[in-house]
Amino acid sequence: MVIGPSLGTTWHMWDRQIPELSQHWRVFRYDLPGHGGAPAHAASSVAELGDRLLATLDGLGVQRFGYAGCSIGGAVGADLALRHPHRVASLALVASSPRFGTADEFRQRGVIVRTNGLEPMARTAPERWFTPGFAAAQPAIVEWAVQMVRTTDPGCYIAACEALAAFDIRAALGRIGVPTLVLVGAEDQVTGPAEARTLVAGIPDARLALVPGASHLAPVEQPAAVSDLLLMHFSTAWQQDTSAAIPVLPHVTAPVGPSVPFVPVAEISPAAAPEAPAPTPDDRYEQGTKVRREVLGDAHVDAVNDTADAFTEDFQELVTRYAWGEVWSRDALDRRTRSVITLTALVASGHLEGLAAHTRAALRNGLTPAEIREVLLQTAVYCGIPAAGAAFAVAQKVIQEETTPPA
Repeated sequence: MVIGPSLGTTWHMWDRQIPELSQHWRVFRYDLPGHGGAPAHAASSVAELGDRLLATLDGLGVQRFGYAGCSIGGAVGADLALRHPHRVASLALVASSPRFGTADEFRQRGVIVRTNGLEPMARTAPERWFTPGFAAAQPAIVEWAVQMVRTTDPGCYIAACEALAAFDIRAALGRIGVPTLVLVGAEDQVTGPAEARTLVAGIPDARLALVPGASHLAPVEQPAAVSDLLLMHFSTAWQQDTSAAIPVLPHVTAPVGPSVPFVPVAEISPAAAPEAPAPTPDDRYEQGTKVRREVLGDAHVDAVNDTADAFTEDFQELVTRYAWGEVWSRDALDRRTRSVITLTALVASGHLEGLAAHTRAALRNGLTPAEIREVLLQTAVYCGIPAAGAAFAVAQKVIQEETTPPA
């Protein structure tokens, strides 16, 4: 059985389930990149996380397995069940979703972390993860949760936010062909019962388990209930699975006390990405739409599309296909560099009506407020003090809006 963690946690979020589960199966837990003891090799997508995990399991000789994952860990399991159905025998999706909020929400979280570090995320973790009663009664666990977030590598956290921003398997749920348990805390405000019911409605062989008195980290808040549900699901699912024999290892008594320090059996390292082929003319609009949304955000693109009519739609198609599908999609410059050029060009040409959107885009593309300030200072020298002054006023407002942590 393979067990995956939530964003900002380590594999220790599953400590209370291990004694029970390890009596029946060989259990393999992992940390996300830059979380816990894992090397800080950021992954750009949920699929890349799954590929790294499979490479590690291949090295251990594990071919077929049951998988339980929480939040982004659940996303990894669902992605594996879709892309590698012969490897996944059964699935448990805990506090998970086919799409996690909106892309804008997670990219905004990345901007906040890049600007302020992980302290804002650490400070708000208890209210996202636990019910108020549990948080008040268990201060030691709350502090443990906060420290997990604080010790995460910020770059890997931001990369995971980008991976979740791009994750959307709503249209593919019907292709998940393994027995699936969808487990959710009844009081989860992050990925709650509504998202769980979407998973159950879409996955052909799925069952819903609603855990009372639990929020997002149900395995921590209601460990006995979660252990029982996982044990029942995987025992039944593996009995039904006749496509491959999954041996049950001899009983091994697991320690109930503090976890023993673990030395990773293999480093989950980034794989070399194959060079993407250049888009053909027929797919430049689709590519442009994707890049435009990633850079400017769904809200901005939706607003532009909502105001388009028969008179302007051809122009918007041209912008999407040419500016975003061709120029912004080229590999010779990264998006950070393109944002620097775009900010400078907008100041130089006096087109400040586009500066707010591209200041937001620059933050999303990895520029810090300090770097944006330096770009605008440079424009003061070569584009003029008045132009730069007007640009500073626009950018200052955007940066304050985008980088202010949640209260």
